[in-house]
Amino acid sequence: MIEIPSRFAGKPPVNPEARRNMGHSGSWNGASGLAEDVRYYGKWMRDEAEKRIGRLYPKVEVTAAMAKERPDLRPLVGQKLTVIAWLWARTAKSPNPAFRNVDVPLATNFMVSTKPGKEAYVQPMIEGNNYRFTVKVGKPRDTSTLRGTKTGSSGSSFFCLMSQAPMSFEYLRDEAKAGRMGSRLMAIVAEGEHGRIYLPPTDEMESIAKEADPNEVPEAELPRKALGFRIQAYGMTHWRDLFTLRQLTALTTFSSLVEEARNNIVKDAIASGLTIGGKRIDTGGNGADAYADAVAVYLAFLVNQVANHSSSFCGWNSPNEQMRSVFARQAIPMVWDFAESNPFCDSSGSFNNLFERQVKSFESLGSKVIGFATQADANSQTITRAKIVSTDPPYYDNIGYADLSDFFYIWLRRSIKSVFPTLFSTLTTPKAEELIASPFRHGSKQEAEEFFLGGMTRAMRRLAEQAHQSFPVTIYYAFKQFEDENLEGISSTGWETFLNAVIDAGFVLTGTWPMRTEKQGRTISIDTNALASSIVMVCRPRSSEAKITTRREFVARLKSELPPALINLQRGNIAPVDLEQAAIGPGMAIYTSYEKVIDAEGNALSVRDALRLINQTLYEVLTEQEGDFDSDTRWALVWFDQFGFIEGDYGIAEQLSKSKNTSVGGLVSAGILTSGSGRVRLFKPSELPADWEPEQDKRLTVWEMTHQLIRALEAGGEGPAAELVTKLGSKAEIARELAYRLYTVSVRKKRSAEAGLYNSLVKSWPEILRLAQEQDKLKPRQGQMI
Repeated sequence: MIEIPSRFAGKPPVNPEARRNMGHSGSWNGASGLAEDVRYYGKWMRDEAEKRIGRLYPKVEVTAAMAKERPDLRPLVGQKLTVIAWLWARTAKSPNPAFRNVDVPLATNFMVSTKPGKEAYVQPMIEGNNYRFTVKVGKPRDTSTLRGTKTGSSGSSFFCLMSQAPMSFEYLRDEAKAGRMGSRLMAIVAEGEHGRIYLPPTDEMESIAKEADPNEVPEAELPRKALGFRIQAYGMTHWRDLFTLRQLTALTTFSSLVEEARNNIVKDAIASGLTIGGKRIDTGGNGADAYADAVAVYLAFLVNQVANHSSSFCGWNSPNEQMRSVFARQAIPMVWDFAESNPFCDSSGSFNNLFERQVKSFESLGSKVIGFATQADANSQTITRAKIVSTDPPYYDNIGYADLSDFFYIWLRRSIKSVFPTLFSTLTTPKAEELIASPFRHGSKQEAEEFFLGGMTRAMRRLAEQAHQSFPVTIYYAFKQFEDENLEGISSTGWETFLNAVIDAGFVLTGTWPMRTEKQGRTISIDTNALASSIVMVCRPRSSEAKITTRREFVARLKSELPPALINLQRGNIAPVDLEQAAIGPGMAIYTSYEKVIDAEGNALSVRDALRLINQTLYEVLTEQEGDFDSDTRWALVWFDQFGFIEGDYGIAEQLSKSKNTSVGGLVSAGILTSGSGRVRLFKPSELPADWEPEQDKRLTVWEMTHQLIRALEAGGEGPAAELVTKLGSKAEIARELAYRLYTVSVRKKRSAEAGLYNSLVKSWPEILRLAQEQDKLKPRQGQMI
């Protein structure tokens, strides 16, 4: 992105097809010529790979037997359809002696499509002492289909499909280590004229997949223990174990073709007039060899993208009818039912689909000013001139970057080791100096913390010493850690350790900016502890005139300065999931502006205690906002805090209603509560009436407005929610305020599903308002002819 496009900016492509079409004329701006060559030789790689291994990815024929069970398939009988993906379930031997020879499926979900109107699911059919899979369309009558063979009982992971016998994780680990874990094809996803078609597995399809015979597979070992994955407990010792035989065959074929493509590019580049020989790309060359190196780099990146979508750790997303990549999050958790993509189709996970996205990412880049990048240790790096610093440092013990990156390194090494022999001289990436707090690497949590704090402090001090005085240092921190449950409102060790390093380096935090850098819908965002934005800490060197202050004065400034700062963040529509992290900025700006904050005994107030006070003030501000709500909503808030959406005792509800100047009967009339048989319960958003008209509501509450908006958003997206906002008018804004408050309650009570609802409403608010304004413009005005 920095070096290659600029080095070859403005140059025409060298491939023979492009040279034939353009003759001796043509204008190639930026890196468009380079991009054209990456497209050409990438297509050559794809076509050549299909010639060599295309037999492993056959089309699937719709048979009369399939149509007998599925009448909707009758018009397709005899047709051969392109396969998009094969859906597999890992298997283990049944723990029941009567079925010991049966490989039972470990499926977390039998639903293959939950898209409205296109539902489909796998149906296990038990036949004697064995079973087979078929695929049905429509919604299943038995809701247990949603969980597959997964069980929620304590200490048990799955149950045997044949005998219902439970299988603990310990049992499955032992089976896997003994080599008795396999896989079974559950369904085939094929391309139809009007979308995905889900077909039952066939013996032919399953046997072809298992006949693959890969050559020269990378033999790099997995770490015995590492942050981010525990798959080693299931008998996986090498990186090759993360791929099926067919996937290994495809990846070894594609990575070998990178070198072959490079040799072809050298010949074509010489024929186009580029210098023969000369320096390679890693030494600054720009002749035929260097140009071939450049194209090979992008082709190797493509192999990595294919690897990310071609592993037995790729899940299937049934709502979107798409596969998930391995690194939908920065970890490799165990995946029990996985999707195997077809690299030769045109759908998600295929070579062509990934290829075009990659080329577009650099095609428009490239100027005549050549950029450069260098690698250095942040603890010791030195640049003589002052520099502007913007950095995204390691997140304590959250991500094991080096260990996880070996997933990609092994294929890069196989693809372009000849281009960068020094860079790829080791079998796996170096790890000893990596600045993370890994107890597996350092022996204990304490030693890991000391290593991280010492290294991060040195690195931050170097940045502070060399940073340009006219500009702040900006530090991205896109990870929100869990709080310590033993101490209220305290951010976990990772945040405290990191902030200590920043402060010890002599920095003052002048603010935190939430920046929307995270992709919507990524897997990790399903967890409500994941930030929707990167939190950017803005730092400047601390003044030499900074004073010492007392805890009392620090708290007084927090209570005075933090509330308007938080209100400002809310007005900027910061997502609730980000609010607590963003509040650290204005709070720590006060704390770090002093040389030291001391308590009544004269001891320095720690970062941990400062964070506790900041979080406490944040909670007080959100609580004070309850004064804007009506009495019914204030009652519902207290009830929600205690019971959520489950039932509670009528007597408790009635007693609480008196203190909030309302009544249970009034709450029922308001449409937010159901009452009967001595029990009461708040309505879930999905239970609220879809034909609700706020203008006709005689007891309109903020609670009902908020949850009706969530109902509309969940059911139909931003459009229906915008229609409600239009009807609510100026009252709508207070509904968003309540969502912030309810998110905080949900997180504190560990109700992740509910927290996700309130976070989604606030995140969608800008788009909802935009659509509402458009709808309002389209409304006919009084006296207007329509």
